[in-house]
Amino acid sequence: MFSVIYLVSIVVVNYLFTIVPSIGVFQPVSILVGLIFIFRDFAQREIGHWVIPVMLAGGVISYFMADPFVAVASVAAFLISEGIDWTVYTISGRPMRDRILLSSTVSTPIDSAVFLLMIGFFSWVTFAVMVVSKMVSALVVWWSMKRTLENHTKTLETTANVGQKNAPKTVLPGKK
Repeated sequence: MFSVIYLVSIVVVNYLFTIVPSIGVFQPVSILVGLIFIFRDFAQREIGHWVIPVMLAGGVISYFMADPFVAVASVAAFLISEGIDWTVYTISGRPMRDRILLSSTVSTPIDSAVFLLMIGFFSWVTFAVMVVSKMVSALVVWWSMKRTLENHTKTLETTANVGQKNAPKTVLPGKK
């Protein structure tokens, strides 16, 4: 399921880059790009290293559905940064939420720099805004997963404590 979401999101975001105008130095579509990195992490968790052909297919489809100039820059940036994202996610061995945050932290600046340089729109301000807007998605998902785990842990602890209080006391023979 996530592999399909990942593929579709690559194509949709590349198309949106060609039709959604920037607001000053902020490109609203950048926030969605941050989600793509997360979708890739979940897709990799779902289908393993087969995520690489899905990534390539998204790039090829994007070339035909978006402005070729933007698509080439986007595909180049995606292939480089997604390859790095895949590597960091694969070798980190951390819990899923930490992998998402770590791989996004490494790959989103590279994605932004490559894309902006290729389309001739690089400035440090635009770069910073793009990286921050992409990282918002990763931070929201990381925080949400962390909170879910904390709540789940508290529920388990509460259930275990209640079970211990209500458990019958075992009296060993010869003991009172």
